[in-house]
Amino acid sequence: MPSAVKTIVTKLPESRVRVEAQVPAEEVERRVQQAARELGRQMRIPGFRKGKVPPPVVIRRLGREAVLDEALRSALGGWYVDAIDQAGISPVGEPELDVPEDRPAEGQPLSFSIEIGVRPQARLGRYRGLEVGRREPHVEDSAIDEELERLRDRLATLETAQRSAQNGDHLVIDYAGTIDGEPFEGSESRDQLIELGSGRLPTSFEDQLRGAGAGERRTVCVTFPEGYPGGLGGRPAQFEVAIKEVKVKRLPELDDEFASEAAGLDTLAQLRDDIAVRLRQADERAIEREFEEAVLDAVVDEAEIELPERLVHARAHELVEQMLSVLKRQGISAQAYARVVGKDQETLVQEAEPEAAGALRHEAVLAAIVQAEQLEPSDDQLLGALQPAAERSGADAATVLARLRKDGRIDEVRDEVASRQALELVVREAKPIGVEQAQAREKLWTPGKDRGERETGRLWTPGT
Repeated sequence: MPSAVKTIVTKLPESRVRVEAQVPAEEVERRVQQAARELGRQMRIPGFRKGKVPPPVVIRRLGREAVLDEALRSALGGWYVDAIDQAGISPVGEPELDVPEDRPAEGQPLSFSIEIGVRPQARLGRYRGLEVGRREPHVEDSAIDEELERLRDRLATLETAQRSAQNGDHLVIDYAGTIDGEPFEGSESRDQLIELGSGRLPTSFEDQLRGAGAGERRTVCVTFPEGYPGGLGGRPAQFEVAIKEVKVKRLPELDDEFASEAAGLDTLAQLRDDIAVRLRQADERAIEREFEEAVLDAVVDEAEIELPERLVHARAHELVEQMLSVLKRQGISAQAYARVVGKDQETLVQEAEPEAAGALRHEAVLAAIVQAEQLEPSDDQLLGALQPAAERSGADAATVLARLRKDGRIDEVRDEVASRQALELVVREAKPIGVEQAQAREKLWTPGKDRGERETGRLWTPGT
């Protein structure tokens, strides 16, 4: 969809731009009429049914400026997005939005400006044929042993024991809890199976049950840790606990019978071989990810990128906000998280700055490669990129693509696919070398290092 907002972009120092935006008069008027209709649904005016007050009457009654202010509240966010899209920039951080106090008269356009950080530009060096360290897949016997132990634990059985509870034992308990003498939600349960030392309950709760035997009753006092769900964080509680059974975990023997039960294989040796294959495949996938990252880092080392501190700080803020948003969806507030980790938000932002700087450098070189190679994903390639997400949501990729195009969001997908193609290009063109060889090259002295000159990433030898 073509944007209704017209823009003029002015570059500023330190990877910032000013976007002068203008919303056409007809778009402003459309939004005013829409706001008036919404307001009219809430108004009671003699002579009109409730919710049926016409926009002209609403405007006369409230005044055009008041209705325009309401229109701005609902429309400005969309106009901002349109302006950023129209300007063709990749914003970083919070915008400084300037909307003049003088509202446009009827028939006049609305102007506003945005000042914001943008993705830095990279001046590419060499990005094809770079020699990058790549390790070989390897599976230690100890890793196979650990996986076998996990399988044993999964197939373990619980047997009733006639002794006091120890760490690692399971207890069958009834409990009833109170805070200030009053029960609270989830404070009572019967025949609950808990494992001592599992960490699923507050540590102090489990500690006070060690040494208990079947038929014993104990009073357990705990203070819930900060950030504990249900609004219980930091509150003291008292539980009356009845221990009904002590159960000991019995692990199966590592033999051919175990191999059959765990994986349907004939012998333990076959099970070990099967685990080794799966671990090697997992390691090969990890190596692919590591190599991609290493190649991209090598391309960054070859490029020139100016990263203003203000821009890095803004991206770090974005990363922290994204993390806090994920935690909020899990029921953990920003305040609770800060108490648990013992850090305020600004400290978290400062700690995220190295990651933010790395992300900005990666994005800058990939965008530069997309431009240098004139990468333009086809519709088939876009469909292929959308297919996994479409399948997860039960939709058709072509339908998703059409919806994105209609909503004016296709450029986001196109840029993402083009960046992926740029990464695949440099990885495909890279020359893997042994890790030891790569590490030896990094330690070599090269002319200019002591003078603080930019390293090229190439091996220096006499005569070059």
